Formats: sequence, C-alpha cells, structure tokens
Amino acid sequence: MAETTLDVRHLPKAEAWAALRDQLDAILRGAHDDEARMATIACVLHHGFGFLWTGFYRVVTPTLLRVGAYQGTLGCLEIPFGRGVCGTAAAEARTVVVKDVHAFAGHITCDARSQSEIVAPVWNARRELIAVLDIDSSVPAAFDDTDAAAIEGLLQVFAQPG
Repeated sequence: MAETTLDVRHLPKAEAWAALRDQLDAILRGAHDDEARMATIACVLHHGFGFLWTGFYRVVTPTLLRVGAYQGTLGCLEIPFGRGVCGTAAAEARTVVVKDVHAFAGHITCDARSQSEIVAPVWNARRELIAVLDIDSSVPAAFDDTDAAAIEGLLQVFAQPG
C-alpha cells in the first residue's frame, strides 16, 4: 500500500492521471466499501493535483445529492438534481466540464476562488447512479477531455461487483 499521496503537478496531464490511477489501483485492491473508496479517491486526487475542492455528492433520493467524502473547504450539504454543475451531471447522467464557472448558468458558488469545474457520474454494478465526483480548480479552463476520460475510467471501480 502507498504510504503517501503522490504530487503529480509536475507531470504531463496523461502521465499524471496514469500515476494516480496506478496508486489508487494499489490502494483500493480488495476494498469494496464505497465510502472508503470515495474518501481515498478524493484524497489522492486532491493532493496529487492540488485541486481546490475534490469530493463526492451521493445520491440520497431520486432527485437529491448529499455531500459525501471530500477534501477542501466546505461544500454544499445538498444539491437537487438539475441545479448547478453537480445537479446537471446527475440529471443528465453525463460528465460535465466547465471551463469558466462564471459563465455556467446556475453555478453554485461554494468557494469564490473556483474558476473551473468537472463533475462525473458514479455508477454501480447495476448501472445505477450512486454519486457524482466533483472537482473544482482555482485555474480557469483546468479540465478537458483528457481529464474526463481519466476520471470516467477511474470511477469504473464502483461498477465492479463487490
């Protein structure tokens, strides 16, 4: 098991994601508890990339997300489906990349330093939405298709039968 989180900010983006994927694969091998996996993923990604906020919002009703494991400043406690970037990703069942949060209609500002955001759905083995992974950056346009593909691949861990 890895004893420290990797700092991958000096690596090219694809290499950084691959390094953290390898570390998470090693740490999470044999782990089947969703809460523990979410907490570990949030920690490794947050510290690895130095993001502003990294965490999960769990599906608690068919139309409501509630904050789960995260790293960073305070987040919203609850977000209805369809509201903000997280609620949009949940309602539309897709990854949402926002290069400028100030241009996203209905963006929920939890931290004024946030400039860009990516939110990806988390599916279980039955293809049920169980959460969204929300990552905020203080850097404008910090996220792109490389990040979306890497995150979606990483989140496949929740779709594995446990």
